[in-house]
Amino acid sequence: MKIAIALLACLGLVAAASVHQSHKVTIADQTFLQKQKFLFEILYRVDEPLAFVEYIKMGNKFYFEETHYTHYDLYMTKFFEAHKAHALLPKGEFFGALVKYHAKQARGLFNFFYFAKDWETFMGNAVWARMHVNEGMFVHALTLAVIHREDLQGLILPAIHEIFPQYFFHSKFVMEAEKFDYDMWMRMSLYEKEYMDVYHKDTKYGQGHGQTYGQTYGQGLQTSDYMYIKDFKTWQWWKLMGLGEHFHHEDKYILRENSYEFNQDAKWLAMMKDVQKFYMPVDYSRDLQLTNLESKLTYFTEDLGWNAYWYYLNMDYAFYLDSNTFGLKNDRRGEWWLHNVHQLLGRYHMERLSHRMGEIPEFSWHHEIEMGYNPQLIHYGGVGFSTRKNYYEMETHGNFEMLGRITGFLNRVHNIIDLGYYLTSDGHKIDLRKPESLEFVGNLMQGNIDAADKMFFQFWYLLAHMYIAEVDYQQMEVIPHVMLNFETMMRDPLFYTFYKEIAEVYHQFTHHLPKYTKEQLLLDGVTLKHVDIGKMTTYFDLVDHDVTNLLNGKMTFHEGQFVWDKALFARQMRLNHKPLTQTYTIESSKEEKVVIRAFLGPKFDEFGRTISLADNRMNFVEIDEFTYELKAGTNQIIRKSNEYQWTTKDRTTYTELYHYVMLAFDGKYEFPLDISEPHCGFPDRLILPMGWRNGMPMQMFFMVTAYEEPEHKQYSTFDHIHSCGIGSGSRFVDSLPFGYPFDRTIDETEFLVPNMYFADVEIYHEEPMEKYQQFKGYTNLGHFDYSFFHDYYTKYSFEH
Repeated sequence: MKIAIALLACLGLVAAASVHQSHKVTIADQTFLQKQKFLFEILYRVDEPLAFVEYIKMGNKFYFEETHYTHYDLYMTKFFEAHKAHALLPKGEFFGALVKYHAKQARGLFNFFYFAKDWETFMGNAVWARMHVNEGMFVHALTLAVIHREDLQGLILPAIHEIFPQYFFHSKFVMEAEKFDYDMWMRMSLYEKEYMDVYHKDTKYGQGHGQTYGQTYGQGLQTSDYMYIKDFKTWQWWKLMGLGEHFHHEDKYILRENSYEFNQDAKWLAMMKDVQKFYMPVDYSRDLQLTNLESKLTYFTEDLGWNAYWYYLNMDYAFYLDSNTFGLKNDRRGEWWLHNVHQLLGRYHMERLSHRMGEIPEFSWHHEIEMGYNPQLIHYGGVGFSTRKNYYEMETHGNFEMLGRITGFLNRVHNIIDLGYYLTSDGHKIDLRKPESLEFVGNLMQGNIDAADKMFFQFWYLLAHMYIAEVDYQQMEVIPHVMLNFETMMRDPLFYTFYKEIAEVYHQFTHHLPKYTKEQLLLDGVTLKHVDIGKMTTYFDLVDHDVTNLLNGKMTFHEGQFVWDKALFARQMRLNHKPLTQTYTIESSKEEKVVIRAFLGPKFDEFGRTISLADNRMNFVEIDEFTYELKAGTNQIIRKSNEYQWTTKDRTTYTELYHYVMLAFDGKYEFPLDISEPHCGFPDRLILPMGWRNGMPMQMFFMVTAYEEPEHKQYSTFDHIHSCGIGSGSRFVDSLPFGYPFDRTIDETEFLVPNMYFADVEIYHEEPMEKYQQFKGYTNLGHFDYSFFHDYYTKYSFEH
């Protein structure tokens, strides 16, 4: 079982302060384990009634009295009044974090969690809320509290896709999982095995009627089955293995990137031996009704890690958390949020180029939206998510007052940036020609509580999402819509066109800043001579996502203790890349601490035309950033992708974490606090766009800069082993602007200096199923071949 080397301190698309390093592992004590056990059990099957008797006894009281809190505010009072009036969002209804009244009630509940004086108050409130408050609101508030309360640092919550799988997998899979019945499955599996074994035995040598598999899809096993797959994609692997889209049982290890690290681990095998593991093949949403080009990208836009990253970013820097109380100003929260929007759009743009799709379409409130979208999601309450037809006109929903406020805000922001300053209502002047004012602009665009002149600016962001989702001001019970929650909105192509409008404000602000001069960019005495870049190859691998929360059968208890004896998994193919290596050759005239940055960006547009550096700067995405102590002379630095500080591998699953906790609780295991990857890292798998078989031309940019320590770093108590460091001011490598040196307009005659290096690269894409078919063939139809990973990694030119 993989234990993460360190809890990373970074989020997103630039590096953070911590480094991958050996450290003394901190082992959880009994108090910590008690809290961790509670959090895992309180979130188990969260959309069903609480089944743990020991907690149910605590759930008859919520601590509304002010004496139980370090702070008591208006939102807490309003929540209490809504509870007394039976006006809270009912259980079973859709919760939208960006619905006005939902957000207000969620903020009140979060404050009751966050400001609780002690664990007993927090625990009692959590149990009561689990039993009486809307499920989505409860998870939202609890997640925020665990992230931001200092006394809960190091505690782990299940990944958001494990808490609410309904928001990440299409409705066909969710319905299959929710009706999963173990007793019925046992009877059916015995029946199917009997006739399927005969069926495959009779046909696997091509006897009988029909077309052979080899004739249809190339060399390989011949069968009489006629197979037709419309727009076949490699992630529909189960069809080639003769597997149906229903649950299968295999007494094997869980598939993920690091399967090889634990599938032979005696501790893990002993722990999981009594857990029956079921998996079902899962596809991405298909263009069954809405045919448009965007459906090519569903493997990317619906990737769990991609969507979870945006969700956790907006939990770490939630729009209603103020900087003073939570220390978010130390992290430059407005600039950081806006930079992430820009970087995510850049990464999405590269994925579009890999399919020759080009620029992200422009957004307009007054013209048709060309690309429709059917999320094929179903809320746990049974209501399907809203569908948008092709060529949809947003104005037809008719709330023109709300639309006027949204567009009026955007016009006002563009105007004040062009003007160069902003006068607040109290007469304070903000100079918008200073680079540090990007923090002000970022707060405006996120619509967070730190935005200047809250009456004018604070609610535009929330209202914009409500308008897109056709939700009115006073509406409480709403139809589910992907744009109302951070964990679902990046599935929709509209997200990228709308957020491009936000990024345009960022571009407008940076356009007015003075260009960097050669003297500012130059690092005297340092020359980046060369960077050797290994082959860059992407592929699709298989992963099992834990969806055990979808089980609806009777829970098993033995002597009052919950027995987690079954686990459901969604087996899915997702984009990944082979390990990356960069070897830097740097000459320095003296010893010096520096920061080395690496960016990836396109070289050509969708028509094969070279993009000028001045136009292309906003398309570069930072993939690595780290500090290094240069020595005088020639320095050779080998940097591997598993050392990238802001990225994470797959998280330990909910099922495994619970069993580890229970082993430790019984004194049979030492539970390390860094057992799972942090919630705040960007998926390492998604650094590279898909690439082409013959190589997709791209370019990389590298730069060495002098180290400038962040303002709060030397005073911080941030421990990267136990925390993501939100609000510490120590999360980032240095104090330079995010995205430097591409954060300003480029003068190409001044830009190139010896401490920079450009390199042309090509990104290749391999189809592992084709390689597997070519060398091995399918010899066991109807069963999953667990040797697939071993063979592909060791025999077929894959370097671990």
